[in-house]
This record gives sequence, structure tokens and C-alpha cells, in this order.
Amino acid sequence: MHLSVLLKEVVELLDVRPGGVYIDGTVGFAGHACAILERAGAGGRVLGIDKDAQALAAAELNLRTLAGEKQLVHGGHGAIARLAAENGFDGVDGILLDLGVSSWQLDNAERGFSFMRDGKLSMLMDADSDEMDAARMLAGFNDDELAEIFRRYGEEPHARRIARAIVAAREKTPILTTLQLADIVCGVVGRRGSRHPATRVFQAIRMYLNSEIEELNQALESGLDLLRPGGRMAVITFESLTDREVKHRFVSHAGRWISLQQGGERWEGTLPPVRKITRKPVEAGEEELALNPRARSARLRVVERLERPTENRRNSKRFKF
Repeated sequence: MHLSVLLKEVVELLDVRPGGVYIDGTVGFAGHACAILERAGAGGRVLGIDKDAQALAAAELNLRTLAGEKQLVHGGHGAIARLAAENGFDGVDGILLDLGVSSWQLDNAERGFSFMRDGKLSMLMDADSDEMDAARMLAGFNDDELAEIFRRYGEEPHARRIARAIVAAREKTPILTTLQLADIVCGVVGRRGSRHPATRVFQAIRMYLNSEIEELNQALESGLDLLRPGGRMAVITFESLTDREVKHRFVSHAGRWISLQQGGERWEGTLPPVRKITRKPVEAGEEELALNPRARSARLRVVERLERPTENRRNSKRFKF
């Protein structure tokens, strides 16, 4: 069963309003999109974007009884600017990105995202894509390339040893299933602590194959440009790597005031300017965690687009966030 994480918090912090226009760049089964459209009402509009055609089919069923305009498109959130323009969404009131892998994708062994269930090594968000999957990647990349991917996208401290073990193992037999790969990693790292030793490697492969960091950065920049002044962007992350990307990007757009030698101040930052709605990332409460333990790693950050940088806020509690 798929449970949308931080559902109440997303709707509240996006400040969803009747008649508002919203984009869910990772619509999945439309749990968040349904809650947004329910609040936005009959005059509301929602554009749902997802790479997973099966998820889009489920989203259509879940949204069908709700009033308001709902449009679902197949694609990645990295193309949010183009997809929004093609579907008449401009000057939107809110954008949501719920990153990572859904519970449904993890539980579906054939998608190859989980080291807990045996399935073919795919890890592609778009199951119908003819792009390189995990099995082809592990068969063709050398140990230097694999180690770099494990380090960059998984922050794996044993990247080099794991990469060499994979190359050695594939010389004996092709690595075609998730449990084959998980066993190789376990053989190198061993089983210590509560975290599965293959977690970082599976994360790294998935993020590399689906260009997740590159798409995230494109979606953040393009999404902020799509927002009208006063519109908000909410991003849910599940890995420290993506959370840092979101944090740094939002900090850059929040900017800062620099004192000038000749007197006065100058704002420095990336346009368009924003203000942080969340000082620290919002996390799931105990009640939600009891129902959905996978929400434990979820982090929600929200910003609001400004028409212009706010004035010097050093002496104003209003802007200390």
C-alpha cells in the first residue's frame, strides 16, 4: 500500500487555496495531488508529472472523482518548464516534488529497486524506457566508473572495494538480479548495524540511471521561475545527498544582504528571490511513523517566491526564519 508522506504538512505549508493552480512534479499515485485538489476545489487546477506510466494510470483513477481540472503527463520533473508550458500552466501557486522511490515501486520486485526482494536489475523509473538499466550498467562499466558512481551518488565509503568485487563476480556469471548484487555488497561490507549494507549502492545506481540529481536541479530552478510571487515550492527528500542539494539551492535564492564599504547594503543571491517558510526541514511525527515507518527519512523544505528581495531583516523578527 502506498502512503503519501507528510500529507497534512504539505497541504498546509503550500498554503493551498481555493481556485489555486498547482504542479505535482512527482505525482505517483496522486496522494498529495488529491489532497491539494480537494483543498483547491472546483476552480482548482493540478498538473501531475511522472516518469512511471503505471503510476500515472493509478493517479488517473484516484483523481477521477474530484472536482477541478486535473492533467496528467508522462515525463520527468526536470522538464517541468516545458511540460507546464505545453499544458497551459504558468504563474502557478504551488509546486511539489516528492523525491525518491515510492513504496509501491520498492514492493514491486520486477522494478528492481529493492535489495529485500529478488527481481531483475532494472531500477528505471520509466519501466518502458529503452535506456540502460542496472544490469547493463554493471556488465559494462569498469571498476573506476562504478566506484565513482557509488561515491558520488551513494556516498559509499567502500566504493572501490565493492566496484572491484562486482567486476570480479561478473567474470564468473552475469549479475542479473537484485539479490545477486546485494550478496556481493554484503560479502565486501559485511552486516553491521540496522542499515542494510547494500543501501548506498542501490541508491547510487538508481540515482545515476535516472539522472536524479541533474533533474532535481533543473526542476528547482525551472520551478521557482514558474511560481508567481507568493507561490510556494515544497520538496520532500529521503537521502542526505538530495536534501543538501535542495537546502543549498534554496539558500542561494534566499540570498543575503552585504554591507558596502561606502555605506548601505546590497542583496546577493540567485534570482528569483525566495523566503524560507521552513527554518529546518519538517519531519514525520510519531503518529505517521507508526503507520508508515518508511517516512522516517523524509525531510520537507518549503520556500515562497518573492517579487523582490526583502529589505534588511537583521532587526526584524518577521524575517528571521
